[in-house]
Amino acid sequence: MHWFLILVIVLIVLVGIFIVKTYNQLIAMIEAVKNSNKEIDIQLDRRYKVFESLMNVVRKYMDYEKTTLKDVVALRNQAQHAKETGDAEARMTAENKISGILSGINLVFEQYPDLKANQNAMQLQEEIVSTENKLAYAKQSYNDSIERYNATKKAFFQAMVVSLFSGKLDFDFSYWTLEQARIKSLEDYNVKL
Repeated sequence: MHWFLILVIVLIVLVGIFIVKTYNQLIAMIEAVKNSNKEIDIQLDRRYKVFESLMNVVRKYMDYEKTTLKDVVALRNQAQHAKETGDAEARMTAENKISGILSGINLVFEQYPDLKANQNAMQLQEEIVSTENKLAYAKQSYNDSIERYNATKKAFFQAMVVSLFSGKLDFDFSYWTLEQARIKSLEDYNVKL
């Protein structure tokens, strides 16, 4: 009977260690998701500041930028409001629309040879491309961290721990994705020769 009691105590301790380890692992994954989301915020802020700088340089060359800047500011305000209210879907939609506007900037540069030759404008254009690349990487990192968290919390034994501490461990994070219309336009894209 003595050995049986020791075996039960050892099993209880092992189960307790497993629960604590799993809890800590899931908390770390939740914090990684939140950190990845903050990295996206940093890149979005950087993009907005670079875009404003570019518009200041461009201002003397064209009128087009006024409506573009207004559109970006309006979308940025929508994104900020959605962030403050916790509406992740609306925020992602607004930020994706800003990305669409920025992708058209290169076409505008082609229409203005003097602007294209301006050193400040060229540096800012490169900065926008770099920022968009960093933003895409941050979004992918965020989505990957959500995927790791979801896979871990759904595993058999981990799911039991999640059910014990559902208020602290069970979250549904929204993925950053393209709008369906944008996906369709990319799928239907044809190269014309």
